[in-house]
Parts: sequence; C-alpha cells; structure tokens
Amino acid sequence: MRRRSFLTALALAGLAGCDTAAGPVTSGFGNRLRIPPLLDPPVDASGVRRFELALRRGQTEFLPGRPVDTWGINGTYLGPTLRARRGDRVAFAVANRVGDPTTLHWHGMRLPAVMDGGPHQVIAPDSIWSPEWTIDQRAATCWYHPHPHEQTARHVYRGLAGLFLLDDPDAPELPRQYGVDDIPVIIQDKRFDQRGAMIESFDGTFGLTGDTVLVNGTLGPFLDITTTRVRFRLLNASNARIYGVGFADRRTFQVIATDSGLLPAPVDADRVVLSPGERLEIVAEFTPGEQVLLRSTGDTSDGANAIERGDFDLVSLNAEPRLRQVPPVPAVLSTEPPIHPAPNARVRRFVLTGFEINHRPMDLTRIDEVVPAGAQEIWEIDNTTYTHNFHIHDAAFRVLQVNGAEPEAYLRGPKDTVYVPKLAKVRLAVRFGTHTDPRTPYMYHCHILRHEDQGMMGQFVVVAPGTEDGVSRQLPAPAHHR
Repeated sequence: MRRRSFLTALALAGLAGCDTAAGPVTSGFGNRLRIPPLLDPPVDASGVRRFELALRRGQTEFLPGRPVDTWGINGTYLGPTLRARRGDRVAFAVANRVGDPTTLHWHGMRLPAVMDGGPHQVIAPDSIWSPEWTIDQRAATCWYHPHPHEQTARHVYRGLAGLFLLDDPDAPELPRQYGVDDIPVIIQDKRFDQRGAMIESFDGTFGLTGDTVLVNGTLGPFLDITTTRVRFRLLNASNARIYGVGFADRRTFQVIATDSGLLPAPVDADRVVLSPGERLEIVAEFTPGEQVLLRSTGDTSDGANAIERGDFDLVSLNAEPRLRQVPPVPAVLSTEPPIHPAPNARVRRFVLTGFEINHRPMDLTRIDEVVPAGAQEIWEIDNTTYTHNFHIHDAAFRVLQVNGAEPEAYLRGPKDTVYVPKLAKVRLAVRFGTHTDPRTPYMYHCHILRHEDQGMMGQFVVVAPGTEDGVSRQLPAPAHHR
C-alpha cells in the first residue's frame, strides 16, 4: 500500500483488504494478511498426485462492502498454493470457466513442451486441460499464471496466478510450516477507481502500473509473527512494476534461494530487487514484541524508468510477546555444481528493442532457435532501449555478468528470469532440459506483460542432439489463432 492520504484514510476506517479480521493498525495496516490455501493432495492408488483447478469469474471485496469483478482459481481472486515433491507424478484438471480462451503456464517448471501452458496450449471456454508430468528438479518456488497470446497482461492482472512450491528430500532443514514460519508474499500493484474496482488500461510503454500494492490480494495487510525466524517467499506477480524489497529499519536478512532453487550458501542483504516474474526466498529474524514494516523502496537514479520508482509499504509484521525458536539457516544450502558451459559453448545473442527481440515481433508459426537437449550455452542479452527483463521457459540459468561485472551476490543462484535495466547487457549461462519435441516450442520473452503481449517474445524447440539441422523452422498456425 502506498502512503497516499485517500487509501490510508480508507484503511484506518477499516475499508481495506480482502480479510477484515480485527487487528492492530500500523500506518493504515488493519487487515490480516491473507494466506492462499495450500493444495497438497495425497498420492492416489495409481501413484499420481492429482490437482483440480477451476479458472473462474467472481467478485472480491478489496474494500469491504464494495464487491468488484475479479478472476480467480478455485476462488474469486488468485489461486491456491500448490505443493509437490521431487519425483512426484503430478496430473491436473484445469477447467476454464472465465468465458474467454486462456492458458495456464507453469513458470519455472522443467516439463515437456506440450505441458508447458504457453500460447500453443489454449484452453477453450468451458473445457478442461489435463497436463501430466513427473517433477524432476530440485526444491524451488515456482508459480503459475495464464500465457494466452496477446492477452497475458489482462488475465494475470484480473487475478489468475498462484505459487507452486517444490520440495526435495535432499534439501536442508529450513522453515517450512506453511503460513506460520514459511510465508507466501505475492506482490501486485493495482489502480482502483472510486468504486473500488480495478482500473484496466494496458496501453503505453509499460502498460498498467498501479499506485496501490496488494500482498496476497490483501490491501493494508498485517501479519502476526510467532517464530524467531521466518522464511518469506517473494514473488513479483505485477504486470510491470519493479520492487526493491527490504525492511523499514534496514535490518539484514538472509537470501536463501533465487527463482530456480537454493543458493550454495545464504547471502546477507538489506534490500533485494525483483522484476516481474522473479522470485526470491529470504529468512529474517525477529525479537519478541517488535513491529517492523516490510517495504519496497524505488530506484531514485536519474536513469530509472517509472516502473522502477516509487516507495510502497507492503506488510506490517507484528511479533508476539513470546516466539517459538526456529534453528538458524544452515551454512550450506546446496552442493549442486553451478551451471558452467564449456569454453567452446554455443553463444546466442538477443537484441531487445521496444517490443521486439532481434528486430522481429513474435510469430507463432516461426521457430527462432533450435537447441539440443541438455545443452549448456551462453545467451547474451543486449537491451538497447528502456527497462526490460528476460524469461526462458524450461531452462535454468546463472547470471554471469551485468554490464561486464558480476551480479549482486544474492543473484548468483539458479534463475529463470533476469532483470535487464535500460541499456544494459546481460550474459547468462543457460542449461536446457531433456524433453525433446521438434514441433512444439517453448518461449523466451520479456516478462513485462505489455511487452510480451505486443510481440517481445521468441520460440525455441529442444531436439535430440545432432538433429538440429533437420528441424523445420515453420509451424502451422494453431487452429485457435487462425
């Protein structure tokens, strides 16, 4: 929530948030932080963990007494937090009840291209999509959201998104009691009219940027802290805005994971930057009875774009008088070797302009890159214009350089989305998956959703090594896009 008199007055009057439970009011924070329900079904007799998701329209009271139209998954706004384990066979029944064609993309997952949920896997209205795959990756905080061609910004903004947590039996002991010492923090900016309805205006350079922030769909939230250490899973689920997250008192916390998994060791920080689609896991310490704000502070440099500016208070954290002890974060979090391509690794270069990659807009019938399964390559991203970021489906990467220098220490873990500031050059070491399909592409794109919808996206297929030259670069136009 931004410090604006209108919304502060509403919050102080109890007219804010999705949950109106009584609680302390700190800087207008009078609404208990909503914790999305956890969907963790048991493995059935056939050895499959089955999830049922219904995408539907509804109404949500961001301001109590003022119901407004929203979209949600198994509810009226946002979706449940999904949980699965490495080695699980997972199956989904995704029912589209929103009335428009859409998709559901599993952001951060390693899976066959036909299960990816990109613009080629459209779910028609009143139909059910049934993807199924085996979880074969380490512990990570992933998420899911629509990815329909040219309509992603609208569908995500209306509320179709949720977290997808992956556990690994080999992971170290970390806080993991969901909603207690393991807290989801889904950050989204909105713009409301006087009725409390979300304003939709997706034009302009960056599309819609809001002046008010929701966390987990809650306006003006507070959270009661009951343990000495808390793990926060941060997700920037906004359409375009970039956040600099830290605490109002500038306390140091530990970053333990980036998009695609755990860091080798915890890294101390007092502020972390998240562009749309990025996730970070942090662990913070608390003392009995204290009160502190989780905040976002904007970039004040002359070169910052509008989406990088602005200060927002996110959540008021109120520690109980007595706290349960939680052990310190282990000194070693992961022993997985970093992604390290060979000296003669393939180098691919991508130039980012306004709404294009390599001077070409997105074409659903064109294959832009052909990648051998299991390859480790260097991808160089050259941003020649205003702020962007870059996401690669079904791949993990290590950020080697930003403008010729090593990235911040907390960004040196495995990732799938990278912030690319204005006029910056980023060098990535990318490791691709092993699922092959010469006719079904994965995507790479800017995750500023206005840019993605306007065509700042490309396609690649993963094929058996040695067969790259025989792959057609043309695909038939999908029937639902003709």
